Amino acid sequence: MEGPSVTTSEIDEIDERLLTLLREDGRRTYSDMASTVGLSVAAVKRRVDRMREIGVITGFTVQVDYARLGWGIEAFTELRYTGRTRVSEIVASASKVPAVQAIYGIAGDPDALIYLRARDVAHLRETIDTLRNAGPVTGTKTLMVVGTWTRDQ
Repeated sequence: MEGPSVTTSEIDEIDERLLTLLREDGRRTYSDMASTVGLSVAAVKRRVDRMREIGVITGFTVQVDYARLGWGIEAFTELRYTGRTRVSEIVASASKVPAVQAIYGIAGDPDALIYLRARDVAHLRETIDTLRNAGPVTGTKTLMVVGTWTRDQ
């Protein structure tokens, strides 16, 4: 289900600053944000509520250090499937593998890009073997992550 379409004119510089503050800390208080951007607490709450209503803010999450939980290996695995395998079949089979964190159906070759986390190299190997046997897979290529930078962090 899609939300209402948003134009860039609906999001002003103050909204952008509020989004940046919330990306830094989703638990930041309205009071803290109000003092930072120079608005009243009520005005900040109205702006955040509006951005939630129009679908710009889709939720609040926690960032987890998976390495501290014993899941220190990150990798991307390209999957290639036989001829007419449907995207829904790819998602259905790969999503059953606990180490799989995200499944990207992509145009071109390969058919899907899988983001996964593993405890160690042996677990990564087991996960890749499981993915290879989870459907009509004709080939894989795995890239292990050695460092990460993202815009939102």
